[in-house]
Amino acid sequence: MNSDKGLGRKLPPVDEHQQEQRDISRSNVLQVTLDASDVLYCDEKQVTLQELQQQVESFVASRQTDRHIIAVKTDRQTSYNAYFEMQNAVVGAYRHLRNKMALQHYGHPFSQCTAEEREVIIARYPQRISEAMPVDSEKGGQP
Repeated sequence: MNSDKGLGRKLPPVDEHQQEQRDISRSNVLQVTLDASDVLYCDEKQVTLQELQQQVESFVASRQTDRHIIAVKTDRQTSYNAYFEMQNAVVGAYRHLRNKMALQHYGHPFSQCTAEEREVIIARYPQRISEAMPVDSEKGGQP
């Protein structure tokens, strides 16, 4: 397997004492789906990677709360490349929003922000991505 690509993310540790259920309104959920044929959908409408990034950016920017969710659903037959490109588009939307805010508020890109500036920007645009267990379309959509 070629190991040149990967998702550079560090998951937060599980704190069993701070697990909380949050009710999220459907209007604050953006559903992203990749089917077994690597066809990409955003809220049940077929989209390109560029359209997905634009829709995620618009969706996150329009939320007045940090209680939004980008809900990702894939099929077990989804290719790694399609999954990787979809994740790249979603994370790219957050990266663009954060960079734009850094330039507007601080006069420099997000990569040059101080820890305090980054904290403010991340609080405004927290990366909230939820991934469901992949479904198996050959078994009628069962995980």
